[in-house]
Amino acid sequence: MTFMNYLPCIEIEPTKNGGTVNANASVIWLHGLGATGDDFAPIVPQLKLDDSAAVRFVFPHAPTRPITINGGMAMPAWYDFVINGVDRDVNTDDLAQTTQSIMDLIQRELDRGITSDRIIIAGFSQGGAIAYQVAMKWQADALGPLAGLMAMSTYVADESVIEQSQMPKAFPIHIYHGRHDQVVPESLGLKAKDLLHANGYAPAYSEYEMEHSVCITQIRDIAVFINHCLSD
Repeated sequence: MTFMNYLPCIEIEPTKNGGTVNANASVIWLHGLGATGDDFAPIVPQLKLDDSAAVRFVFPHAPTRPITINGGMAMPAWYDFVINGVDRDVNTDDLAQTTQSIMDLIQRELDRGITSDRIIIAGFSQGGAIAYQVAMKWQADALGPLAGLMAMSTYVADESVIEQSQMPKAFPIHIYHGRHDQVVPESLGLKAKDLLHANGYAPAYSEYEMEHSVCITQIRDIAVFINHCLSD
């Protein structure tokens, strides 16, 4: 028997009336550079999702690796990169390896009985760049389309993944960005939106009076998006 070596994750199972219930949907949510899966777990109770959406939240931990822009200091990161003007030049080997690791987590949700159209991919900053890769590389024709993509304060690391994607053009995508983000400038979020539009997608775009973070208004908007993607 072969055992898959999955990324370590924090998992939060759905509850109702104080008890755990069987999940009928999943959100795989990726943290940013230097963080861990613990980063966004506290948001789950704030979402107050519809009772019909029994969502399992999966928060993977990125491996620790040296990061060039931080002088080679090792930290949790989905990939190494350098900054070229405003753009990010990413390590393509890291990008491919991490993308496959997240696809393995999607497959695990399928194996647990969650259908692909009940799985949302979300990511913040570096995690958002991976979320783009995963959603756009997912073989929707063979495995079924995913439920949606949430890209938070992030950018597209590899434009060809959108240009070559076979994901249906109606695939729900929501981009969230802070107007005052000095870590990942909003111009990169807008660039991602324009690239998606140019390739036939129709992403929603929300901007907030915040820096490189998440705010309460955004959390409410995220809840609306999740409920919409998982509604019958």
